[in-house]
Amino acid sequence: MILNRKVVNILVGTGMLAISGAVFASGFALIEQSASGIGNAFAGGAAIADDASTVFFNPAGMSRLGGKQIAVALHAIKPSAKFTDTGSTGALLQTPGGNGGDAGSLAFVPNAYFTMEVNPQTRFGLGINAPFGLKTEYDSDWIGRFQAIKSEIKTINVNPSVSYDVNDMFSFGAGLSYQHIKGDLTSSVNYSAAAGGALGSNLEGVSTISGTDSAWGYNLGALFNIEPNTRVGVAYRSKVKYTLNGTISFANVPSAIAASPLLANGDVTLPISMPDSFSVSGFHQLDDKWELMADATWTGWSVLQELKIDRTSGVNVLTVQEHWKNTWRISAGTSYRYNEQWKARVGIAFDQAPVSDAYRTARIPDNDRTWIALGGQYKPGEESAIDFGYAHLFVKDSTIADMQAAVGKGNLVGTYKNSVDILSVQYTHSF
Repeated sequence: MILNRKVVNILVGTGMLAISGAVFASGFALIEQSASGIGNAFAGGAAIADDASTVFFNPAGMSRLGGKQIAVALHAIKPSAKFTDTGSTGALLQTPGGNGGDAGSLAFVPNAYFTMEVNPQTRFGLGINAPFGLKTEYDSDWIGRFQAIKSEIKTINVNPSVSYDVNDMFSFGAGLSYQHIKGDLTSSVNYSAAAGGALGSNLEGVSTISGTDSAWGYNLGALFNIEPNTRVGVAYRSKVKYTLNGTISFANVPSAIAASPLLANGDVTLPISMPDSFSVSGFHQLDDKWELMADATWTGWSVLQELKIDRTSGVNVLTVQEHWKNTWRISAGTSYRYNEQWKARVGIAFDQAPVSDAYRTARIPDNDRTWIALGGQYKPGEESAIDFGYAHLFVKDSTIADMQAAVGKGNLVGTYKNSVDILSVQYTHSF
C-alpha cells in the first residue's frame, strides 16, 4: 500500500505542538511561584522581598532577609477550556465528533526556597520550582482529535542564587538555572486518509510523542531603596534553549500499511527556546497599615516563530509557523495589616497572550486575561507565617479556524471560552 507522504507527515507531526500549548498563564509560563504573591496578583514581585521566594522574582531581594529562611508553597491550578463548534467539518473519511468537553485539567504546582545570611553583605539562596507547564485533555472522540487529544508539559528549575549589599541604597543579585523539561502528548492519526481511502473509512489510531531535555539559564536582579518606605526592583530571566529528544509511536496501525516508514516508531527532535523576561516593580509602605505595589513584566515570546520537528534521520516531519509576539503583564495591588498576626491582600492584573487569532490552534487556545486576586497572611509567631491566596482569571473568548481538510484532519472552526482558578498556600519559617 502506497501512502500519501504529505498527509502522514502533517497528521503525525502536529502532535509535537503540545510542547508549545498553554492554558495556565500567558503563553505557557507559570507565574505561580509563591502564595505570598498571588493575593496581590504578583504586583511588586521584584520589589517586595518579604520571604525566600524572592530567589525567583529578584535575587537581590535576599538582602532584606536575615538569618535563614525556608518557604514552601503549593498551588492548585484549574484551567477551563471549552470549545464550541461554529462550522467545523469532520476529518476526511472519519465520523465527526463532539466539542471535546472541558480540556482544562487540574494541576498541582509546588515551589520551595531557602535563603541564608553568609555575612552582613552577602546572602545565598536556592529555589526549586516549575517556571513552565500545562496539562490539557479533550475527549478522545471529539471533532478536533486529529489536532490534539492530550497535552502535558512539566519543567523543574533548580536556581542557586547570591545577593550582595553594595550599600544601604543598593543591592544586586544573580543566579543560575538548571532546567529539565518533559513533554507527553497524544493525537489521532487518520489512517483512512493516509491510505487514500483504499482501506475504507473510520480507520484511525493514536500517535504518542514523549520528549525530554535539560539546559542552563540565568537570572539577574537589583533592588533600589529610594527611601525607607519605598523601593524599586528590576529583574531579568534569560532564555533557555532546549532540543527535546523524544520518541513517536503509533497504535492500531492497519496491517496493510504497517510496513510504511512514515508510520514507523522512532526518534524525533524539537529545538525550542523558553523566553526571556524583564520586570520592573515598585513597593511603597503608605503607613503602618497600608502597602502599595505595582509591576510591569515584559516576556520575549517572539522567540517562538516556528516549530520544526524532525526525525533523527534528518527527515522533516513538520514545520509550523507560529509567529508569537512579545507580551506585557501589568499588575497593581495593596495590602492591609490588621495587626501583628493578620494581613489582607488584593490585586489586579492584565496579562497579554502571545498568540494571534490567525495562528491559534487546538493546542494553544490562549488569549488575553484579566486577574482578580485576594489573599492574606497569618503569623502564628515571630518565626513563621502562613500565606494563602486565590485568583480568578477572566480569559477573553478565542476564535479558531484551523483549515486542514486538504490533509485529512478536517476544518476546526469555532470559539473557546476559557478561564483559570488558582488556589495557593505557603508556609515560611525563619531560624
